[in-house]
Amino acid sequence: MSRPSDLKFMRRALSLARRGLGSASPNPLVGAVLVKKGKIIGEGWHRRAGEPHAEIEALRDAAQRRQSPRGATLFVSLEPCCTHGRTPPCTDAIIAAGIREVVVAATDPNPRHAGRGFAVLRDAGIIVRPGLLGDDATRLNAAFNHWIVHRTPLITLKAALTLDGKIATASGESRWITGELARRYAMRLRLEHDAVLIGVNTALADDPQLTIRIGRRVRCPQRWVLDTHARIPLTSRMLNDEFRDRTVIVVGKGAPTRRVADLRSRVEVVVAPVKGGRTDLGWLVKKLGQRSVTSLLVEGGGEVHASLLELGLAQRVAFVYGPLVLGGISARRGVGGQGFNSLKTAPRLTNVEFRRCGADLLLRGDL
Repeated sequence: MSRPSDLKFMRRALSLARRGLGSASPNPLVGAVLVKKGKIIGEGWHRRAGEPHAEIEALRDAAQRRQSPRGATLFVSLEPCCTHGRTPPCTDAIIAAGIREVVVAATDPNPRHAGRGFAVLRDAGIIVRPGLLGDDATRLNAAFNHWIVHRTPLITLKAALTLDGKIATASGESRWITGELARRYAMRLRLEHDAVLIGVNTALADDPQLTIRIGRRVRCPQRWVLDTHARIPLTSRMLNDEFRDRTVIVVGKGAPTRRVADLRSRVEVVVAPVKGGRTDLGWLVKKLGQRSVTSLLVEGGGEVHASLLELGLAQRVAFVYGPLVLGGISARRGVGGQGFNSLKTAPRLTNVEFRRCGADLLLRGDL
């Protein structure tokens, strides 16, 4: 049975875990707190793949504070690992440190590991109490959980839309449909994803950089562009900026050889199979998973969104609606394609959340 203070310490562990956003992937976000006699004696989080796990960081923090972990309780947001990977098993360190009790939020989602860490700790005589704020921990690692089971990224469709579902005028004008708060939210979304995907039409219309600007610091997720016929201009910012090594252009097998060679002189080019004149998105999603992309943010355009919905490849939607109406059949739609023939076959969102972003309205939901 949980003590009232347990919630406080586990919330702290979850808060620490979030500090790994944008750097820990493809590993999960994990935070850990060591508690002795009701006081925190050490804490840590997993910062980057290949670096120490949260439990080890917490033990090191305790050592720096000259606090002994023997007899302490460890609060950790995810089941401690018990196998050798890039780092030794955390269960070995926990046992060696003399920790008396381990309180865990979520079980390891990997079917090959789930529950094994608990068993190792219990066999060593350590009290294990799983499940505290488990739903919160599971939501925090939704992308990792999806990837570790399916080996494909969790895909979120993102768009800034008018009230009638348009993302740009017929001429391509789209700045700005939504306000400053909504654009900050878009930056936050990029930080939460390993990679961002756009279609070549978006690249041609907006010449985006898809970077993350936080104060004076600029970060950049992987940037993938669907460009079957290699049409993106060589002058595009993504092909020439300081993050061009994080840009990948996906072309079809029939793309002009000279254009592909020119692109390869600047950025990485992936040649994908083509179905119906377009990139085979099922193949691409598997390719992204193989490259340890656990989460993918799709920022357009409408045809890319439509294709992913029609194929059932997307898991989430994040649409921001500005108080604006464009009208007209030529304005660019947030979701294009041929559409669905019935309400029964149309994608329906669950776990829907609405939030105000200044004058705009954010809608989030699961598919």
